[in-house]
Amino acid sequence: LNDKGLAHTKILGYSAKFQSSFYDPFRGAANSAPRFGDRKTYQMDYRTTRQALDEVSADINEGADWVMVKPAHAYLDVLSKVKAKHPDVPLAAYHVSGEYMLIKAAAATGLVDESLAALEVNTAIKRAGADFIISYMTNILYKFFK
Repeated sequence: LNDKGLAHTKILGYSAKFQSSFYDPFRGAANSAPRFGDRKTYQMDYRTTRQALDEVSADINEGADWVMVKPAHAYLDVLSKVKAKHPDVPLAAYHVSGEYMLIKAAAATGLVDESLAALEVNTAIKRAGADFIISYMTNILYKFFK
């Protein structure tokens, strides 16, 4: 980036991406399931937090300006630990398709109010330490912030 005159371009580290069944709705819609093997060689075991903290630190040391945890909703503890360890580094949280679909499915059956559930989940993600939230729920949440 520096060599191309882009020294001020911010870098978002895809820092802590966990192996997760919550990616399945997107993979199905995009027909992006692995053609062979799996993604376990480059996605973290969902049972670990230590590796996530190590990966985030490594990305920061390698020049990342922001870091990200993916998925978000099921990893509030990781978000909180990352923010506690690196309070001055902007933290993004990616609320993925399966987390979104849980709320959509519950709302479709009348079990929850979709808008209120979306607001509650995203508030929890923010409360856990996320400075930015990447979410499929933007259109649902928009009415709370316009």
